[in-house]
Amino acid sequence: MSSTAKIYILALISFLVGTSQYIISGILDKMAEALGVSIGAAGQLITVYSLAYAIGTPILMILTAKMERRKLLIYALFVFIVGNLLSAIVPGYGLFIIARIIMALSTGVAVVTVLSIAAKIAPANKKASSIATVVMGFTASLIIGVPIGRIITSTYGWKFVFIGIAILVLLVIFIVINTIPKMNGDASIPLTRQIALFKKPKIALALSITFFLMTGYGIIFTYLSPFLVKSVGMSDSLLSITLLVLGVASLFGSKLGGLSADKRGVIFTLKRGLLVNITSLVVLSFISHSIIAVFIILTVWSFAGWSSGATQQYNLATISPESSDVLLGLNQSMMQLGFAVGAGFGGVIVGQISLSSITWFSALSIVFASITTFGLSRFLNNKKVVNQDFAVQKKSWPNWES
Repeated sequence: MSSTAKIYILALISFLVGTSQYIISGILDKMAEALGVSIGAAGQLITVYSLAYAIGTPILMILTAKMERRKLLIYALFVFIVGNLLSAIVPGYGLFIIARIIMALSTGVAVVTVLSIAAKIAPANKKASSIATVVMGFTASLIIGVPIGRIITSTYGWKFVFIGIAILVLLVIFIVINTIPKMNGDASIPLTRQIALFKKPKIALALSITFFLMTGYGIIFTYLSPFLVKSVGMSDSLLSITLLVLGVASLFGSKLGGLSADKRGVIFTLKRGLLVNITSLVVLSFISHSIIAVFIILTVWSFAGWSSGATQQYNLATISPESSDVLLGLNQSMMQLGFAVGAGFGGVIVGQISLSSITWFSALSIVFASITTFGLSRFLNNKKVVNQDFAVQKKSWPNWES
C-alpha cells in the first residue's frame, strides 16, 4: 500500500475520533432531554471532555513516549471503542461523564499518535501536506460527522451514533494492523520543560490568543443547536443543513486563512479574522428573528473563526522554530482548555442569564483574543526594532580580531 493511502487511513481515524468529540454539540438538546438534565448541565459534558483531553493527553504521551507507535495507536483505539460503548449503555448522567473522560483520553493519545505516524511514513517532500491531510479529518468531522450525527439521532436516537462510531473504529483497527508499519517511539520532553515555554512573552501571548479564541468558540458552538432550535426557531432538518454549511465554511476558512498568512502575514490575518468574528457575533445578537439572516451570519462567523484557527497553527509553528513540535502540542492543549472553559462558562450563562446571550459573551472572549493579538504584534515589532538597532550598532564596533 502506498504512503498516500496510509495517510488517508490515518485521516479516517482523525475523522472518527473528531466526530465523537464534536457530535455532542450537534445533539446537545437531544442529550439533555434523554439524560433528564438541563441544557447547561448537558453542555458540561463538553467541558469535562475538553479538560480531560487538555490535561491528560500531555501526561499520557510522556508516559508512553517509548512505546511502539502502531501498538500505542491500536491500544488507544480499543480504549476509545470501550468509551463509545459505555456512552451507549451506561444509565444516567454521572456514568456518561466517566465514559466521556475515557473517550477524551483515548482520543488525545490517538490524535497525537496519528500525527506522529503521518510525519514518519510520509515522503520527505510531503510531510507537511500529509499532516495537513490528517488534520483535515477533524475538519471533515464538523462538515460531515456532526450533521450526519444529528440526522441519525433524530431518526434512531443518539445511542446509535456512538455504537456506529465504535463499529467503524473496530474495522479501522484491523486495517491499521495490516497496513501501518511498526515504528519506534521518540524521546519524551519533560512536562516541566514544556511549561517553561510559557515564560517567554511571545509564546505566552501566542498561546493566549488560542485560549481566548477557543473560549469564545466553545461558548457559542456548545450551545449552537439549542440556540438555533429554541431562540431562532429552526427545524431539525434545517439545523442539519446549517451544521453542514458551517462545516464547509470552516474548511474554506482554514484554507484561505493559511493562504492569507503566507501572503499578508500572520498578524494581519489574525486581526482581520478576529474583527470579522466579533462583528458577526454582535450582528447575530440582533437578527435572531430571521432564520435566513442567522444562516448567513453564522456562515461568515464559521469562516472567520476557522481562518484564525489555521493561522494560529502556522503562527505557533514559526514563532519559535526550535520548539515548534512542542508548541503545536501545547496549542492543542490550549485549544481544548479554552473549549472547556467556554463550554463551562456557557453553561453558567445559559442557566443564569439566557440562551440568547451566549453571542455577547462569545464576542467578549474574541475581543480579549484581539487585544492579545495586538499585544503580540507590538512585542514582535519592538523586538524587531531592537534587533535592527543592535545589528546597526554591531557594524560600527571595531573589529578587534583584525
